[in-house]
Order: sequence, then structure tokens, then C-alpha cells
Amino acid sequence: MAVINAFAQDAADLTEPLTLDAAHALAGQAALTDSEVGTVGLEVEAHLIDLEAVPEAVAWHRVEQITEVVSAVARRSAVTLEPGCQLELSGRPAPDIGTAVAELRHDWQGVRLALTEHGLGAAFAGADPLRPSRRTNPRSRYRAMEQHFASTGRAAAGAVMMNSTAALQVNLQAGPTSTWRARVQRAHRLGPTLVAIAACSPWLHGRATGSQSARQATWARLDRRACGPVPGCDPAPDAPAAASDPAAAWAHFAMSAPVIMVCGDGGEAEPVRASVTFAQWASGQLRLCDRGPTAADLGTHLTTLFPPVRLRGFLELRYLDITAPRWWPGIAAVAATLMDDSIAADLAMEATERTARRWAEAARYGLHDSLLAESARRCLAIAASRVPADLSAAVSDLAELVESRRSPGDLLADRIADVGPLAALEELAHA
Repeated sequence: MAVINAFAQDAADLTEPLTLDAAHALAGQAALTDSEVGTVGLEVEAHLIDLEAVPEAVAWHRVEQITEVVSAVARRSAVTLEPGCQLELSGRPAPDIGTAVAELRHDWQGVRLALTEHGLGAAFAGADPLRPSRRTNPRSRYRAMEQHFASTGRAAAGAVMMNSTAALQVNLQAGPTSTWRARVQRAHRLGPTLVAIAACSPWLHGRATGSQSARQATWARLDRRACGPVPGCDPAPDAPAAASDPAAAWAHFAMSAPVIMVCGDGGEAEPVRASVTFAQWASGQLRLCDRGPTAADLGTHLTTLFPPVRLRGFLELRYLDITAPRWWPGIAAVAATLMDDSIAADLAMEATERTARRWAEAARYGLHDSLLAESARRCLAIAASRVPADLSAAVSDLAELVESRRSPGDLLADRIADVGPLAALEELAHA
């Protein structure tokens, strides 16, 4: 997103030791940037599949071979490989949601054709329904994360999150300073309803999980200090205004979250094998790598915080499962419209009044929860009347599905019931 980065400092600044007060202030400055609403960024992940050996993980050497090919085809997008070799395309900031969707759609179409020529496919689902959660990306960052989760009692959830999940991320401007509190609260308040609409991860490791969004349920099993909703960004209705300054809330969240990794002298990430908060490190209460933290360490730390809504100068809506190409453009359009269109936003706040904190119900039951089904129908109706014309058909198609109290994950579960998880995953990869 086109915003000021509080960590765009010279190298000398990044290596200066930080006090706790300085770290808190810097985290708050990095949280939100005064900006005009309208610019949209989208990120779409998919699971890489070997078309000749669907149940097996794609070998890392094969992934390395196609990275340059993918980057050449996806000219408008940045290409990232996640720990389990999920392939992510991050579209460039676009002036509106219609442009953002069109450009990312185009890049993904080209990428899928290029992958096929190399015997690979891309499966769009919030969780890999079949394969084990196994890290194949050798980057030290991912190795350190894996070791941190194992050392702090969250190995299983960490492995699923890192290696078996895929998301649709919608990035939106923070807006003018005077609107920050309302926008951040809205992003949280819409969350459970949008989770239910986008739910597409009913199976994992060859078994039905009992959750509509196993991906969202997995995040809930990780440390809430780093992965839960930011306290104070979605306060109770009677909370004082001072309690919901989102930049201050984000800074407190960052200081209270455990440090996952520290970069050593050679730039390699070293795992932190205990629960040590950034505040404990910055205050001198505990030392990591026999030193205190720097601004560079804080910058790394902020990239390891994974709340449903992350503040990075702009707003990252991180709570959406990726779905089939038929559905994700409509889901992205609904999220952006309910956030950025002032008329739609006001109506959506009313529609989601009773579902604002139903995160667990959204992950478990999705649209089978009556309150979430009702708020979803209302939100789709609101968005359908306000989305750009070029996305109207996609949103209308999604509205029909939601009207039947079904999500893309229900359709995937039906297909798995018919043909099994192996055949269903193969179909996703070839689609």
C-alpha cells in the first residue's frame, strides 16, 4: 500500500538500542498513516500442487525453478512463497476495488497457465484438505517460527497455520486521522460476518474438521497475545473513547506480544524458545541473544504479529479464507465496499451489531449460525447496491449462495463427500 513506513529509516537508526518507551512510541507511529480512503491492495494465496503426485508436497527445488517464471508472468504482483509452499500474489495498490480485482485476476490466470506447463497446479481453499502440514520452504524465518511454536506448546497449530492455510487479504487505507477509531472498529466488527461468508476450509489432513473455517479456528489456537483481536480496537459499547485509540492499542499489543525470533549477526533468524514479550526485552527484564532490542528488531517483531486486523500504516484484513476464483472477487468487493463506501459502511454497522464478537461461532458454524446468516444476507444486500458495476455480477452470485445459508466451504465439503479429499484436491488444482 502507498503509505509512509515508520521503519523507512537509515541503517544507523535501525541499529540504535531501544528503550521500552521508545519502542512503544515507534510502534504507535507505525500503526496508522493519515491518508485518503480509496486505494485497495489485494493478496491471494493458493496451495501449490504437483499434478503428477497430488498427495505429496512439492519439492523445494521444483518451486525454486518456477519462481522466476511466475514472477515474469505476474508483472503487476509481488510473488511470495509461504512456509508450506503456498504461492502468494500481492497486487500493487490500485485506485479502486474493481481495478485491484481485475489486475490480480489477470496475473493469477497467467500464473496458473505457467504452472501447468511445469506440471504444477494451484488449489484455492482456506486449508489444504488432504496433505500433512509440512514445512518445505527453508528460509530461516520460517524455521525459527516453527521452532518457537514447538518450544512454547503450539507446534500442531503453528504447523497448520504456516503450512496448510491460505488467505485472501484485503488491504485498505487507514483514512484521515479523525476516522481511525471508527474505521478500525468497523474492520473488527465486520470480521465474524465476513469470516462466515468466506469460510472455505472444512477439511484438513484428510478429515472433516467440524469447522466451517478450520483456518480461522487454527489462528484461535495460537497465542492470543500475537494472533487474537487487538484489545481496545473493538471495545465494548460502553468503553471510554480513550480506551479505543487504535494506534495506542496497537503499540500496547506489540509490546505485550511474545518475540518469536531475533536476527543474528549474519542475518539469520534465531528462534526464541520461551515466552518473552517485547516489553520484557526492551525494559531489560530479559535479554535475547545477549543484547537489548533495536529498531530493526522491532520491525521484525511487528511482522510476526498476526491479529485478524493488522495495522501497518494501513489496515490489513487478514481473516478471510481464500476461495475458488468464482467467489473471491465478490468477497473482496464486499469487504472493500462495506469498509470504504460511507453509505454502505453505516448500514453494515447496523447489520452486524449482534455479530460483532462472534469470531468463534463464525469459524465453527459459519452461515449455519442464524445470527451470522442474517447479518451476512443484510451485508450482501447492502454491498450489492453499492459495488462498482464491473463487480456486480460477482457479488450477486455470492449473494445467491449466502441466501441459501451456504458458503464456498459447504460446496467444497459436498464435493469431498462425493469424490473424496484426494480427487477434490486434484480437481481444485486443475480448475
